[in-house]
Amino acid sequence: MLSSELTESEEIELIRRALAGEEQAFELLVLEHQDRLFRAMTQVTGSVHDAEEVTQEAFVRAFLKLDTFQQNSQFFTWLYRVAFNIALSRKRRKRVKISLDAQREELGSDVIDRGDAVDANMIRQDQVNLVQAALDGLSEQHRGILVLREMNEASYEEIAEILDLSIGTVRSRLNRARKQLRITLEEMRSSGQEDGEDD
Repeated sequence: MLSSELTESEEIELIRRALAGEEQAFELLVLEHQDRLFRAMTQVTGSVHDAEEVTQEAFVRAFLKLDTFQQNSQFFTWLYRVAFNIALSRKRRKRVKISLDAQREELGSDVIDRGDAVDANMIRQDQVNLVQAALDGLSEQHRGILVLREMNEASYEEIAEILDLSIGTVRSRLNRARKQLRITLEEMRSSGQEDGEDD
């Protein structure tokens, strides 16, 4: 669930004060949500740099459009939707596929050769990199819904609101996205095994 440390009444009060022109109130909302939004956008974009830019742009846009927040959902859910839409727009503009090597460099997670020693952390990082690369291979639609559900633990209701879909569509799309991820991972693993056999 996309939860907040602030209580609902505290958050509503900060929003009310921000709308009244109190800049410090909005700054408190930023402090409350920036780390979580940044982590979420790192998963969505696959890039630390892009996630920083999307997060910054989302807060600017949220500040400018704060009066459109209906308060019939959590502020973070609304904020996430703003950021998610920015991330998708940027991806459409870019249309650049990041190779696994480039992504490892971007995320600062290069695997270090430690000789013959089997390191559990190294194996775990390889798995993370593999899943991240498989996610990058999915359509924006499938990637977005998987990130929301599996990595941000959003409820079906929250996903429906963020993506502007019915709950039935969320369930069927999530099911297709999971199948596609499984197929992509199997293809990548078998490809990796074949490469290993050539050595």
